[in-house]
Amino acid sequence: MEKHDALLLLEDGTCLYGSSAGSNGVAVGEVVFNTSMTGYQEISTDPSYHSQIITFTNPHIGNTGINDEDFESQSIHASGLIFRDREYQVSSWRSQSNVRDFLLKYGVVAISNIDTRMLTKKIRQNGAMNGCILAGQIEIEEAKSQLLNFDGLVNQDLAIKVTTKKVYEWKNSLQNIYNRNVKNVDQNYNVVVYDFGVKHNILRILKNKGCKLTVVPADHPIKKVLDLKPDGVFLSNGPGDPQACGYAIDNIKTLLANKIPTFGICLGFQLLALSLGAKTKKMKFGHHGANHPVLDLSSKKVLITSQNHGFEVDTETLPKDIKITHKSLFDQSLQGFESVSNHAYGFQGHPEASPGPHDIKNVFDKFFELMDDRYAS
Repeated sequence: MEKHDALLLLEDGTCLYGSSAGSNGVAVGEVVFNTSMTGYQEISTDPSYHSQIITFTNPHIGNTGINDEDFESQSIHASGLIFRDREYQVSSWRSQSNVRDFLLKYGVVAISNIDTRMLTKKIRQNGAMNGCILAGQIEIEEAKSQLLNFDGLVNQDLAIKVTTKKVYEWKNSLQNIYNRNVKNVDQNYNVVVYDFGVKHNILRILKNKGCKLTVVPADHPIKKVLDLKPDGVFLSNGPGDPQACGYAIDNIKTLLANKIPTFGICLGFQLLALSLGAKTKKMKFGHHGANHPVLDLSSKKVLITSQNHGFEVDTETLPKDIKITHKSLFDQSLQGFESVSNHAYGFQGHPEASPGPHDIKNVFDKFFELMDDRYAS
């Protein structure tokens, strides 16, 4: 039996004692659960998890170790992690370190040896709750104080906290990441990426499809974007409440007014919807996992997708000229739409499949169709 040197306190008063699985210290955030069977490294380094504590429903975390290739950003963005069991043995030819060393390196607090099944049921029934992990020195009054000082995610602009601080050109590709025999693709499309918390594999996919990518901060002035004369603009994933990103909404409205092909994913999808006049709202416990069924309304095919979002676009508020393209089969929430007149469309999930299935990867193709149509006209 592992020693109890960590605790998790939830805002409803639930207190769970377990074992420290990472750094000693305090982690406070919104506690959510992720149902992915694999991909704990990609999930932990997804900037969309800023200010959240991730509960992994898969009981065994760390079995395949950590490597230098599967990062989705430069560091861990989740506030803290919750496991049922830590790894007892790492087994993978790609492994270069283990989860504990990974967490220690980035100073992330984690707790293991607690009943994650019970915790997941509680979140599913009551909704996502704020929580605090204390590891090392257990002081319940300190945990209560930390919870009282946490503002939650509603009305919080977190994209500005995770975005790049400077403009740069993305040059990495799948070829030099995985050493596969991928042919060099001509960079025929000049694309600007608004970084609200972008994942590396999204950039790799766009790069390998022929884009010269200029990544800019979340609040980069729209005039400077237009001066780059982009063929298209990509709006990335990211954390926080989309309604708090007023600067981004204003910038996107200008893009739409200039008829520049625009593609939004996750937070970018929600910001695009807000720019078109729709509204967003907080979900009960969000979508976090790699097994979410989504219906393509045109083909009637069911696609299994990767998801990570705690806010959704309110379908009832969409303008009449918006074409709905995808819906969740879990709860009928909006997953995709297109604005033909504005040369814009978006998808709520994570089509880059990091981690997860590749069923929805073809949504990237629509972006290139929009840019090609603009060339033709």
